Amino acid sequence: MPINVEVVRRENEPIERMLKRFMKKVKKEGIMEELRERSYYKKPSETKRHKKKRRKRIAQDIQRKNEERLKN
Repeated sequence: MPINVEVVRRENEPIERMLKRFMKKVKKEGIMEELRERSYYKKPSETKRHKKKRRKRIAQDIQRKNEERLKN
């Protein structure tokens, strides 16, 4: 599924700011992350393991934040 990111230069906008907006959009779309993932073959079992680890880490982060919120 191709993803196109387009940034139109605003009037009197420096190129650095335009590049910053472009990179922000690329990061939000997850294009670079997907590129890194697709750069080499990953076995399906490895992908599942990675997703399971990520879900566990996210759940722990959410739990920790909730505990901190309850303490305060």
